[in-house]
Amino acid sequence: MAKLERFLDVIGHYKYLITFVVGFSIILFLGENSVMNLLKLKMQKEDLQEEIDRYNAQEAQSKKSLEELKTNPDAVEKVARERYFMKKADEDVFVFSTDKNDAE
Repeated sequence: MAKLERFLDVIGHYKYLITFVVGFSIILFLGENSVMNLLKLKMQKEDLQEEIDRYNAQEAQSKKSLEELKTNPDAVEKVARERYFMKKADEDVFVFSTDKNDAE
């Protein structure tokens, strides 16, 4: 019984400190704005920023290609030949494949 009284006396003496430490710990580790949650959100933000940068670079490249297609007729011919296998009337087109299934 003496141990219980001594324990309660210590708790009573440091009740504000104990309350502060327990409350701060709950907020720090278990709350919605916990450190773990903030670190996870920071990593997610960095990933999304990298994705935004990648899309911006892709958009710039697409705009450059579009502008070249609008102004250069040779670029249109190049795209037509490479992507759509178009040819002039007096040409033959040969398409080579590196797939292993075609060799078998």
